[in-house]
Amino acid sequence: MSGETLFWWCKNLLIIVFSLLFFVFGLETLIGAYKLKEPHLFFVYFFSGSFIVLFSLTIFLIPILRIHAFLKQKRGGAGMS
Repeated sequence: MSGETLFWWCKNLLIIVFSLLFFVFGLETLIGAYKLKEPHLFFVYFFSGSFIVLFSLTIFLIPILRIHAFLKQKRGGAGMS
């Protein structure tokens, strides 16, 4: 495994880890929204938590798709759809 490939793997794994931490933060924001008493604050927290979850899942998918394409190319495309 060359240095460039090792850096590529570390970068993608780091993006995955940070996106999962961001996802947990978004879930906690959504759960915390239900503990609020004021409806206006509930909507603000709920929609911001939803946006954080959506954003983190999008960032999570990018390295997953890159890894999938890399492994598909490495195997020559045989056996994978």
